[in-house]
Amino acid sequence: MKIETHIINETRIAEIISDTTVIETAEDGLDLLGNLYYQDFGTIILHEKNITPSFFDLKTGIAGEILQKFSNYRVRLAIVGDFSNYQSKSIKDFIFESNKTGQIHFVSSTSEALGKLS
Repeated sequence: MKIETHIINETRIAEIISDTTVIETAEDGLDLLGNLYYQDFGTIILHEKNITPSFFDLKTGIAGEILQKFSNYRVRLAIVGDFSNYQSKSIKDFIFESNKTGQIHFVSSTSEALGKLS
């Protein structure tokens, strides 16, 4: 795993770059959040491919647990990916509502993520 730092308008944004799954469990999400928060990142970009597919199955509770931690610590998050593959109404509603808050964003590109987070 590599952390690429973007600085836009004096905001430090950590983009996680990896060829493997970085978040398999809620604990992995909390560990990543704590690690980056300790390194003075208040804004993070993750890629969908680095998150376990069960995150997007809301019945597992992983998404809610992880995103609640990000909200509690006031760390802004963008998840970059193609979310059109998810057909469940609940995940579509979840993504729609998350995008409205300004805290969590589901976007299609890194440049879109940087625009939302800066």
